[in-house]
Amino acid sequence: MTNKNTINSLPLPPGDFGLPIIGESIEFLRDRNFTKKRQEKYGHVFKTHIFGQPTIVAIGADANNYIFTNENKYFTNNWPKSTRELLGAASLSVQVGTEHQKRRKILSQAFQPRALSSYISTVELNTYKYFERWEKLSNFAWYPEIKNYTLDIACKLLVGTESASQSKLGDLYTTWVNGLFSLAINLPWTTFGKAYQSRKLLLQEIENIIQERINSSNSKEDALGLLIQAEDEDGNRLSVEELKDQLLTLIFAGHETLTSAIASFCLLVAQHPQVLAAIRQEQEELGLNMPITLENLKQMTYLEQVLKETLRLVPPVGGAFRKVIETCEFNGYQIPQGWSLLYQIGYTHQDIDIYPQPKQFNPERFNLTSTEDKTKTFSFIPFGGGIRECIGKEFAKLEIKIFAALLLRNYQWELISQQNLDLVMVPTPRPKDGLKVNFQKILV
Repeated sequence: MTNKNTINSLPLPPGDFGLPIIGESIEFLRDRNFTKKRQEKYGHVFKTHIFGQPTIVAIGADANNYIFTNENKYFTNNWPKSTRELLGAASLSVQVGTEHQKRRKILSQAFQPRALSSYISTVELNTYKYFERWEKLSNFAWYPEIKNYTLDIACKLLVGTESASQSKLGDLYTTWVNGLFSLAINLPWTTFGKAYQSRKLLLQEIENIIQERINSSNSKEDALGLLIQAEDEDGNRLSVEELKDQLLTLIFAGHETLTSAIASFCLLVAQHPQVLAAIRQEQEELGLNMPITLENLKQMTYLEQVLKETLRLVPPVGGAFRKVIETCEFNGYQIPQGWSLLYQIGYTHQDIDIYPQPKQFNPERFNLTSTEDKTKTFSFIPFGGGIRECIGKEFAKLEIKIFAALLLRNYQWELISQQNLDLVMVPTPRPKDGLKVNFQKILV
């Protein structure tokens, strides 16, 4: 065990703090190769200064393992100020320690297998509704449409609202999301100021829905119904105030990252016809009319491989911040108390020692006999890891799998030429020109 004096005498990681006050924040937000350049120069652990904080960036499975296993000992959850304020103090994403663990237990009741199974018909209905719309549109930018699709499903399952993307709720939500990763300057004309105002109006809308449900004798079997009734071990339930923040966070988590994952799947599969043919063949062998159930989805093993490889190559979340609550040591470097720590998901998934030819889209990495993702703990972490792993992970996988299976059974799509498919990375990866496609029903 390294004692405190020894740790304090260790060197800081190499790196550069950049300019006074703003540090390297502008490069961090604008240059998608920010981390790559510094990793090549300094190695897997380096220091920088972003979002007003001295920050250590740690890359790779070993770093992830160290961070996740020392949660609440050396590290605690940390978000930029704009994110914290717009998610709200009661949000699970912002909570830490025992409070976070208690709330997580309550909220996880909405993501148990029984609950997931009850969501399938809603996901199916919305999926078919959008497929019919896209068939009529024929040529269109797919990304904004997928965004509406996932928002409609999230709002239907979480607060019982139909067609939320076409409502006032959808407009308010869009303005709110735009401010989540912005400079926290609360003035009426700033991105953050507009988002803060939208948050207030959104919470009012959500409160109306909650109160109406509480006062109604008709208890629906959806996530909101489950969460109103859910209790912890001491018999405590979520207050209306807390429920509002939690629901807003769940809508965001069940929509923004899912949109990115589904769009990446559609893009990568279109670029690899042999993969598309193999997934379609699996669906044909299982039976194109096979009903969607949790058990049947488990049989779609090749589709599972393709989705895993999609999440490896284009993880919807590139990394996450922690705050250092006690000075500690990693890889021979001092990690000082009070600093920020950023662990990397995207760069972990590009580790050539774990994933040979990491830039290549190769679903065979995840076949049942492959050991690529099993050689090191936390080498595949699209949903994070440890006690803060994404609570909606199984729901996300369920929705993507249903979407993909039904899409491949009934439809075909082609990428329209002369478009920019480069990825914009903030807040989540998406093709620059919105993923323009030609979408058609398969004629049998």
